[in-house]
Amino acid sequence: MKDTGEKITPIDPSRNLSDAIRDVKNAFADRDDVVVDLREAHRMRLELLAAELAPVFADVPADMDNFDFAVSSGLQPRLWIDAVSHVAMGRDRRTYRFLRDTRIGRVVLAESTDMKIVADQVTRYVAERVVERQRMMEGGVEHAASGMARVAVAEAEPPLRAAQRGKAGSAFLSGLGLIFAGALVGLAVSIVLFWDRLVAMKISF
Repeated sequence: MKDTGEKITPIDPSRNLSDAIRDVKNAFADRDDVVVDLREAHRMRLELLAAELAPVFADVPADMDNFDFAVSSGLQPRLWIDAVSHVAMGRDRRTYRFLRDTRIGRVVLAESTDMKIVADQVTRYVAERVVERQRMMEGGVEHAASGMARVAVAEAEPPLRAAQRGKAGSAFLSGLGLIFAGALVGLAVSIVLFWDRLVAMKISF
């Protein structure tokens, strides 16, 4: 057998799968520590915002249960205002983002690194929801009365019968118009056909 002179590097007996698994686990642990630190930092900032808004939350009428005012846990903590709006932290971990879910998608109501600016926007949002509810409660009796009036009119004269009556009147007027137009046309034709006789009778007289 001819010796080619090539050398094969022997496998390091100290390198094995268990060592690789340990290295991967350490890497995952380090990443998890970073994720946990980020989550805790987000939650701490949101709790500071919640403390800033505590007087506002306390002034909300007790019979309004559509607000949440709670910081949720999870990968991305959020300060929930109600079922469709919340405050979350941006990717820079410093920007407060006040978001609301709508039919056309999620919209940003406020976004700032200044906590007080976002707190003011949340306060205005809560005030608008309270006023909307008060206006709805105050207008409920009026809306009900107008609805009863519409029902009474409907019972006195069903819409279908009223429509049929209107159509009948229009048809009657149209018929009279056609009869009158036909009479005029007939009279004109008669005059043309009997014009010679009429002239002769006039001369004879």
